[in-house]
Amino acid sequence: MKDNYCVIMGGGIGSRFWPFSRETYPKQFLDFFGTGRSLLQMTFDRFSKIIPVENIFIVTNEIYAPLIAEQLPELHPEQLLLEPSRRNTAPCIAYASYHIRACNPNANIIVAPSDHLILREDIFLQDVQKALNFVKENNALVTLGIKPSRPETGYGYIQSSDTMLGDFTKVKTFTEKPNLELAKIFQESGEFFWNSGLFVWNVNTIMAAFSKYLPDISARFDLGIGKFNTPEEKAFIQENFAYCLNISIDYGIMEKAENVYMLCVDFGWADLGTWGSLYDIGGKDEQENAILRGSRTMMYESTGNLVAMSDPQKIAVVQGLEGYIIAESKNVLMICKKEEEQRIKQFVADLQLKYGKEYS
Repeated sequence: MKDNYCVIMGGGIGSRFWPFSRETYPKQFLDFFGTGRSLLQMTFDRFSKIIPVENIFIVTNEIYAPLIAEQLPELHPEQLLLEPSRRNTAPCIAYASYHIRACNPNANIIVAPSDHLILREDIFLQDVQKALNFVKENNALVTLGIKPSRPETGYGYIQSSDTMLGDFTKVKTFTEKPNLELAKIFQESGEFFWNSGLFVWNVNTIMAAFSKYLPDISARFDLGIGKFNTPEEKAFIQENFAYCLNISIDYGIMEKAENVYMLCVDFGWADLGTWGSLYDIGGKDEQENAILRGSRTMMYESTGNLVAMSDPQKIAVVQGLEGYIIAESKNVLMICKKEEEQRIKQFVADLQLKYGKEYS
């Protein structure tokens, strides 16, 4: 157990959850379900059941360090790996890997986003433990593939092969978000699984993959060998991180590597990436309206809506709407068709130009 580590990626700004999620207080720090725990805290709680707390690291933008310290006082400051700029998931994972190898050259690592919902936690933890045991003994990069329950166009897909290593299947291909017709074919084939964005590997396996497939990033971090897990680390990262290629781990390594394996899982997973994903998993009233966080509402002739109010003193009175997102937070009320929520980034950009950054 002492060789098992967890890296939580918590630096995103969650722009698709605007106006709840703001650049200064993004979605991973929000309590969407009224449980008293944010998405980040729920993720930490989940992994702390099988990973020693001192082996859990959070990679995030340096502006969020005070928020993490407030929400997770259990962590020591050195467990926060602070990025001076946003460079996507590959540099984020490289930073964590170099730091952890300096702590433990035998480390087995689970890498997870900070904003996923897991409904069957006991099964999830069993699967994570199985994957950690697997990468300890095998030179493999493991991803957890979710059995699709619908032809979803918002997720990437992983195609399985006939080659097995124990319970793990060798990955044939990765496919980015497909159109609906292709998503239906994927689901019906039984060969394709949702890409969960959860990865497991031994630190030496992922370091070798960086050297082979992303040598520019590897060479940059190699300049800091001997400085990681020392007082010199912060200055090195400040000077070098921005020079890293801006690329995801999926594009940079997972789609190219030949030693990628998938554990097919089914533990009630949801990627809370959009308001629509919250609507899908939220409880509904008789008219299929989802009312989040106990928001106070009066609904008339309205169906299929999502209502989220941050101020418990306010009441939403809604009449004659079908299929809308109605979200109020601080100084913004947004009313947007669910099917057009991809335009939210455009709304934020337009608002900044017209009224200033305080609304973004």
